[in-house]
Parts: sequence; C-alpha cells; structure tokens
Amino acid sequence: MNDDLERVRGSGNVFRDFGRPNADLEQARAVLAAKIIGILDDRKLSVRTAEKLTRVAASEFSRIRNAKLERFTIDRMITILGKLGQDVEVSINVRQRRDDTMTQAVTRGGAAR
Repeated sequence: MNDDLERVRGSGNVFRDFGRPNADLEQARAVLAAKIIGILDDRKLSVRTAEKLTRVAASEFSRIRNAKLERFTIDRMITILGKLGQDVEVSINVRQRRDDTMTQAVTRGGAAR
C-alpha cells in the first residue's frame, strides 16, 4: 500500500478545484445536464424519442449525454427541461470567494484602474 496519498477536500465545484476559468458556469451546465439525462433515463427515452416529444434535435440530446456542453447556454438547458415537463427554480447566491483572486491581483499589480 502506498502511504504517499494525500486526502484533499474539494470545494463542491470540481471545475473550480481544477482551476477552470468559468467554473461556476460549467458547474451549472453540468447540474442541468445531469437532470436532463436523469429524465431521459427514468423515462427510458432514446434521443430520437426525446426529439419527437420536445422538437429539440436528437443531436442536442446526444451532446448532453456525452457531456459536450460548451455549446449550451443555461437558458437553453432550462428550456429543454421545460419541454420535458419540468419546472425549474433557480436560486443564486453571490458571495466573495475565499481565495479572492481579484484582490490578490490588484494588490500584487498595484492600484486598480
């Protein structure tokens, strides 16, 4: 057994943990995609059947299933959930990050402009 492993607690957003620039947006899209995939799975819907029910292209459902989410906006994914008969409630909390990178950048680089 290797004793060199270190346990690290994540932030709750894997995209942030890996330093992705739009981590919050990517997390939101991932959560919405998971909901869409869950509905398709629960109803045993193929992408073609989902297309017939919603008039959303089967290729869009395929992209969602394959986590190719960069082309999707949050509102587009919420619209798809609506077409699948779901009500979506959005709650937004804004707070300063613990690592406050903006303040660090301004402090290191001089006064803010």
